[in-house]
Amino acid sequence: MMIFYVIGIANKPSDFTEAQQQYISKINVFSGGKRHYELVKNSLPQDHQWIPIQSPMEKVFEAYEETNQPIVVFASGNPLFYGFSNTLQNKYPDAQIITTPYFSAIQLLANAMSINSNSLQTISVHGRAWQALDTILMQQKELIGVLTDTKKTPARIAKRMLDYGYDNYKMYVGEDIEGAQEKFYELSLEEASVTEFYPLNCMLLKKESHRHIDFGIQDQDFIGLPNRPKMITKMPVRLTTLHFLDILKTETFWDIGFCTGSVSIEAKLRNPKIDVISFEKRPECKDILIENQKRFGVLGIEAVMGDFFEQDLSRFPTPDTIFIGGHGGKLEALFIKIAPFIHPQTTIVINAVQESSIQAFKAGCKHIAYNIAEECIIAVDQHNSITILKAKSNKTTIKTP
Repeated sequence: MMIFYVIGIANKPSDFTEAQQQYISKINVFSGGKRHYELVKNSLPQDHQWIPIQSPMEKVFEAYEETNQPIVVFASGNPLFYGFSNTLQNKYPDAQIITTPYFSAIQLLANAMSINSNSLQTISVHGRAWQALDTILMQQKELIGVLTDTKKTPARIAKRMLDYGYDNYKMYVGEDIEGAQEKFYELSLEEASVTEFYPLNCMLLKKESHRHIDFGIQDQDFIGLPNRPKMITKMPVRLTTLHFLDILKTETFWDIGFCTGSVSIEAKLRNPKIDVISFEKRPECKDILIENQKRFGVLGIEAVMGDFFEQDLSRFPTPDTIFIGGHGGKLEALFIKIAPFIHPQTTIVINAVQESSIQAFKAGCKHIAYNIAEECIIAVDQHNSITILKAKSNKTTIKTP
């Protein structure tokens, strides 16, 4: 069995506990980053072996496996908090991993700024996509800790927040905490967006006011297609559609023919955790979608432009739900196109105006062994009535509200 002793250390020479000193004195193989080595090398046995943690990680793991000895690993702060102990647990689920943590950088920052951290929720963009930050911003959590990197810097994060209207937060940044270049800042997002920070940093976002966004955005509040302002899924229909899509239970949502993006945007607002992939043929709709996203603070929608029938759908995650907002008169062909890329529980929904679309949708369902699970007719003001159809692969009876 592989054995790891993971010691969380400060950003300064450490005073090790008696138990940690025993690990260090009895073990010959040590590991950590370059910065960690400079901090601990004077405490290691003279004949020690050091395995540097650096890319590619597979080489690091190969070196671990070749030692056949227990290994002491030095890591920053709390190794169980977005740290190396978690990496080891994922790589070696059967290994014995004994972790002794130090304070995390986020804890040290909150303490230094005298911030009540009872409501603190932390995410990491260190070497990761924006998704976790996008989600927690849309949820408007009270206090958000962010582990940054050299690309997703506090300045870049501040600019992103301002672009999407999240100016209701104050930013606190800690640089080189407990190191020689330690410095703390309390900044507005505008100030943070033009500030260059020391590369080793972390940050807190503290909400100062709540940004209100309507549950059910009014149609006139969306930017629409030029000269076609009525070409939008009307708000009552949109919310009913989201109900049919089971959007709160969805992980991946495809919006085929997004137009102004109203359904994609409302779906992401209701469930910020979902992946939304939105398809549209008309090139002018991409800028409309982006502007509407910024208007309503909706981050993280993936816009896919071009003819849907020419897309390589294998490069996208399998959808739990699909909304067909446009099909170019090729509805049955669309079902054949998506058939290889859905799973047995994928839900498909359409809002149909014409009887021909209703019949084509039902015919498409037969092609992929789907059945109509629910059907509802809605009329809004003086507009044509809309038939909402929901299809699933399992046999259900039609529910008519």
